[in-house]
Amino acid sequence: MREDSEFVRAAGQLGRPLLQGSFGMAATTHWVATAVAQAVLERGGNAFDAAVAAGFVMHVVEPHLNGAGGDMVAMVAPAGAEVAVVGGQGPAPRRATVEHYLGEGLSAVPGSGALAAAVPGAVEAWLWMLREHGSWDVADVLAYAIHYAEVGQPLGPAAARTVATMAGHFQEHWPSSAATWLVDGEVPAAGDVMKLPAYARTLRRLVEAAGDVATGGRSADPDAGRAARIDGVLREWKTGFVADAAAAFAGRVHRHSDGGDYAGVIEAADFADFVVVTEEPLEIEFRGHIVAKASFWAQGPVLLQALAILDTFGDAELDPSTEIGVHNVVEALKLAMADRDAYYGDAADNHELLRQLLTPEYARSRAALITGEASGVWRPGVIRGVEPYRPPLRSAGTGEPEGTGTGEPTVRPTGVTKGDTSHIDVVDRHGNMVSATPSGGWLQSNPTIPELGFCLGTRLQMTWLDPASPSALAPGRRPRTTLSPTVLSRNGVAVSALGSPGGDQQDQWQLVYLLRTLVGGYDPQEAIEAPMFHTTAVAQSFWPRHWTPKGVVVEDRLGDDVIEGLRRRGHDVTVAGPWSLGRLSAVLRDPETGLLSAAANPRGMQGYAAGR
Repeated sequence: MREDSEFVRAAGQLGRPLLQGSFGMAATTHWVATAVAQAVLERGGNAFDAAVAAGFVMHVVEPHLNGAGGDMVAMVAPAGAEVAVVGGQGPAPRRATVEHYLGEGLSAVPGSGALAAAVPGAVEAWLWMLREHGSWDVADVLAYAIHYAEVGQPLGPAAARTVATMAGHFQEHWPSSAATWLVDGEVPAAGDVMKLPAYARTLRRLVEAAGDVATGGRSADPDAGRAARIDGVLREWKTGFVADAAAAFAGRVHRHSDGGDYAGVIEAADFADFVVVTEEPLEIEFRGHIVAKASFWAQGPVLLQALAILDTFGDAELDPSTEIGVHNVVEALKLAMADRDAYYGDAADNHELLRQLLTPEYARSRAALITGEASGVWRPGVIRGVEPYRPPLRSAGTGEPEGTGTGEPTVRPTGVTKGDTSHIDVVDRHGNMVSATPSGGWLQSNPTIPELGFCLGTRLQMTWLDPASPSALAPGRRPRTTLSPTVLSRNGVAVSALGSPGGDQQDQWQLVYLLRTLVGGYDPQEAIEAPMFHTTAVAQSFWPRHWTPKGVVVEDRLGDDVIEGLRRRGHDVTVAGPWSLGRLSAVLRDPETGLLSAAANPRGMQGYAAGR
């Protein structure tokens, strides 16, 4: 953190403290998951054991935001080793072809229903992390989620609102979801204890499939026995009762977001085919730190591009609390997002060419496009060897209406909070660090699979039914995910793991946080609580995929003078509530002293950090 900046500070006391200590830290979007992660650390587990235990608990305590049928992207930084990306983003099923969807009369992948389901990747990614980097037995890690699923957990206000919104749809079209989420046909109230017995049975069956589940086992090599038991769980998930039940249920005709009734195309073989991918991250240097992100199959490079563009400006022009700072950040994000929509996707053969987007020369050429006025033009750059794709740019109100259960569950374009996707950051005393963003498979995405107690996700809605698109729907190809955790390093050592829910906003909110901490000298908690904003001048990743050419959403705490200044510059400003945008959390470690820190978002009074 810098100490010499003149960035504007907001008046008032922080809602949460910056935690500091030397043993271990966890920060997540739900206090129960944070408590579970810290409990694992206290019982001798490492950061990876803690993150996995918290990840499965998230399925129970944030069911409207993520689930076992969803996806996850993580960044792992084992002590003394390189940072790596864990790709728990499943691909399109074998039968998910453009021709099939067009043949169903669709012009876009629906926002809910099994036709939107990619192969679930989150569970396999969590188990991969546990096997490769953890130390605990799988039964001990899953015990926390089993407990909450069997005993129950009070339903949070946002989850209760989600169930209320979906209740009629459940009763009329998705009766298995009505049986799971309605109590005697009635909508549960916030605070009512909700049990998920079917999901508890699924987890218990998976543990049974592991064979000998006693911690340490009876093997001459305890760690080999531990790995074998995790493999047993994976086999049952990929080729046993989970894959069979999910495929059979998805194959039944059911209601989708466009009002049509279709059968899904996912098959049990798709589960068997999926393999978790790990890879080196993309990186750039910014203000003495290496910022690491997933590659161009995700949206993470948007953050790297925006940082590179803004690095050409002086510090005073980057303050996110001032009119000029907000303007420059928004304009840089528009340029980076246009490149995302024109070039990003899971076409592996062009990723080396796309690295041109991260060069200083390219960043300077993009920065030169930023003037003092808001741009309303979609402006991707030009890179050698790759043809830019122009996605359909539809303004709100001119396309399809929002369907039941659709969209990313963080904020509406108006800024009204809908909830927040899940995020987990953990660091332990050994220097192991993980940042993970699990999402998808939320209760409103697909009908609940009765035998399993969870539903499939909807990540395929991020693909286009146009083969020319770099993120076109194609069997075996991953949709371009919005999930975007971050790791910062200095001198080859990881110093921070951070991230945020929020769909298209994830990297936008992280950008503002990084400017405030790395340039402005804010401490992490101060940066998280400071007024937040984002642009909606993007081809939205979630159905119905609208675009607002000059759209900016700001918290009203940004101040009347800044807001009016943005409007004078031509921005189409939507003013949201004072504590409505941004869902960040972060953990940090000083490699010289071993001092650990953690910060979490106070908005919604659900995210918490813990540690000592």
